[in-house]
Amino acid sequence: MFISFKRILRSGLEKFLRDRSSTGAALVVMTIALFVASSLFVLQGMSTFLVAELQESVDVSAYFKDAVSEEEIFQVREQLLAQDQVKEVEYVSKEEALSRFIEAYKGNEAILAPLDAIGRNPLLAHLNLRARDPSEYSSIAEFLGEEKFASLIADIDFHDREPVIERIALITRGIQTVVLAVIIALSVVACLVAFNTIRLTIYASKDEIEIMRLVGAGSWFIRGPFLVQGVLVGVTSTACTLILLFVFSFFVSDELQSFTGFDLSLFLTSQIFILFPLQLLAGIGLGIISSFIAIRRYLKV
Repeated sequence: MFISFKRILRSGLEKFLRDRSSTGAALVVMTIALFVASSLFVLQGMSTFLVAELQESVDVSAYFKDAVSEEEIFQVREQLLAQDQVKEVEYVSKEEALSRFIEAYKGNEAILAPLDAIGRNPLLAHLNLRARDPSEYSSIAEFLGEEKFASLIADIDFHDREPVIERIALITRGIQTVVLAVIIALSVVACLVAFNTIRLTIYASKDEIEIMRLVGAGSWFIRGPFLVQGVLVGVTSTACTLILLFVFSFFVSDELQSFTGFDLSLFLTSQIFILFPLQLLAGIGLGIISSFIAIRRYLKV
């Protein structure tokens, strides 16, 4: 048993090294397939980043009346944080609101001059709210609009921002749907191309297989070297794909980050211990399954 296994491994290694044309074709196609699959992994990460950035750019503010104390505002904040829809609540005091306003319009005397004329801080203390999902801002606004908050809250700017929030929610769903459709389509294409290439490389060895059958070789003794070759192709193509990904990121990372804010190099580095095992599993699995099915279906072993 061990001797047969050893012979299968040696035969598979020799086939991998000897059949340069078939091995080379399988390697190129498998590397392309894994590169596409890895690109889809990156695309999913980038879409998640962009969706999060879109959602972070939206918030709703609840402005409190001048007579309301900080203690009462913090009580409202605690009630908001207890809501499942609420992700984050930031308290901005009157002084902080004024400081931010002055910083935002620094150098614009047309806007800042009225503040000096008023002689006091006209801005209100408020809470900036971020929801877990843009679609949940309406329910948060309804919660703040309840009678128990009427004596505390002067205004909620949800209705002013509602069109923008709805547009961002629509864009978010669109990005997620498009990315999912692209991932499914390209994954199917990559698998089919890799499978057919390996099938053709095995078909090129049809005469060799027929001779092995004539001399009495068992089915698994015939299958074994092709499965080993598939594993070696998967491992080698995984290494090639990983190198290609980092070379690709070296050239496009800066431009991509300046355009979208997504740091491709940082993403690949942080996800390497997830991406590499997935690539290895996909490469070996695709090589073994394709080899096994191709021999069984097309060579009638």
